[in-house]
Amino acid sequence: MKAFKEVNGLVAPIDRANVDTDMIIPKQFLKSIKRSGFGPNLFDELRYLDEGQPGMDNSKRPLNPDFVLNQSRYQGAEILLARRNFGCGSSREHAPWALEDFGFRAVIAPSFADIFYNNCFKNGVLPIVLDEAVVDKLFTAVDQTPGYRLKVSLEKQCVETPEGEQFDFEVNEFRKHCLINGLDDIGLTLQQADAIRDYEKKRLQSAPWVFGQIQ
Repeated sequence: MKAFKEVNGLVAPIDRANVDTDMIIPKQFLKSIKRSGFGPNLFDELRYLDEGQPGMDNSKRPLNPDFVLNQSRYQGAEILLARRNFGCGSSREHAPWALEDFGFRAVIAPSFADIFYNNCFKNGVLPIVLDEAVVDKLFTAVDQTPGYRLKVSLEKQCVETPEGEQFDFEVNEFRKHCLINGLDDIGLTLQQADAIRDYEKKRLQSAPWVFGQIQ
């Protein structure tokens, strides 16, 4: 998993509440479990004017010119600004996969669905909860300022505007540790690789039949 410490990134706004995971990555794209390749289909129903299906050449599909991610001023955005209850709906882990694959490192919103919020930390995306009034203020700034950027520091747990205004956010210490060090569940397990190997050696001696061996 890609580690997250700090990002100074362009901000793209999704100005609607209750964006569910089917809107983030529609159900027809859930057949793959590779964690990669979902970026071109992020917000598929909003980005394109036709119906997307797995295996399509997205470069030849008609784009919706009114959707923010298709506008030149938001190309290369690393921070997504959203409204309340972002990531609601089904628990599909493909949603943060698609966000990360597209290039987003952080999502700022007044609130998130619990499962989506947890899945983000496990997949290298930082979900940040800020007060709704602050989010409103940021939406206005993004709308009025092409190229608007925010500096997000996980170590300091703060979001900083170009004017130097800072907004602190809360994050669980364990989740913070994992994201800063790029540790997903597999990475955490592999930290105990020596202990696992020692256990397997002892288990092989005490119960060889478990490993298909007979003494």
